Amino acid sequence: MIGSTVSHYQIESRLGGGGMGVVYRAQDLRLGRNVAIKFLPATLVSDRLALERFQREARTASALSHPNICTIHEIDEWENQPFIVMELLEGQSLKQLITGRALPMGQLLDIAIQIVEGLDAAHESGIIHRDLKPGNIFLTRREQAKILDFGLAKLVSMPRTVAEEVAVSSMPTIDTHDLTSTGVSLGTVAYMSPEQARGEELDARSDLFSLGSVLYEMATGRIAFIGVTTAVTFDAILNRAPLPANRLNPDLVPDIGWIISKLLEKDRKLRYQTAAELRTDLKRVKRDTESSGVPSLPSGPHKQWRPKIVTGSALLCAVLLLAVA
Repeated sequence: MIGSTVSHYQIESRLGGGGMGVVYRAQDLRLGRNVAIKFLPATLVSDRLALERFQREARTASALSHPNICTIHEIDEWENQPFIVMELLEGQSLKQLITGRALPMGQLLDIAIQIVEGLDAAHESGIIHRDLKPGNIFLTRREQAKILDFGLAKLVSMPRTVAEEVAVSSMPTIDTHDLTSTGVSLGTVAYMSPEQARGEELDARSDLFSLGSVLYEMATGRIAFIGVTTAVTFDAILNRAPLPANRLNPDLVPDIGWIISKLLEKDRKLRYQTAAELRTDLKRVKRDTESSGVPSLPSGPHKQWRPKIVTGSALLCAVLLLAVA
């Protein structure tokens, strides 16, 4: 393959690969640019589900134009091998960056906000990713985050406005050939939402749960839900809460710990309902951290959840003053 010409692309080197594709670095001979080409392995070309997943990735991602989503240039076929041409990214995956350590606060917030920006763009276009994990988030050398691999993505009909209807679980799918059937779960187990683990209909809030697992790992260096077997991992996702992120990382900004806990709610009605809502809180934490070093989210459920130490101290002082009087 290396050194050969595929259509108008000259293959230069192999970048990597997995069960669903092999990726090569190539030169676009028409436009004079470097690109990445992903081929469906020859062994899977005759696999209908694998082919549909591969084609779905191209169709779905090509419909999205956002700086935090990997750009798809073209989909074609060469000698009966389907391939996707995408922008060439140089850097490392978020999984490689974490490598068992918690990220510094500023870096965590910068990357998290970018991921949420990309997710929000996908959700606004009626697309849910369904396989969000550190390995599917790429960081360029300038640490621009790019969401990859929309091979499990699903198109859903769009509600009229987010305010009118957040959940899309009851809406029909646009694609009549869904890659899942009732009771079948697709995705990487450790990052699945509870509803995904149960094989239920999914909506954008499933991606937000997966993002919560990603943020937990960024904040602690540890995977939120993991077991010695897949069954144990499923049980943890469905029935157990991970250790609070702030307990594992005492240096973590408290509000980030709360945000992660909200994202990891088992009941999707208790999570953030939209990526836009999450983005607002993350940006507020980033602003307050940079300006004062003591971030604080607005009043509401968050302040009810956290102890009001200052308020309690003020009340105690008032009682003492009354006693002296």
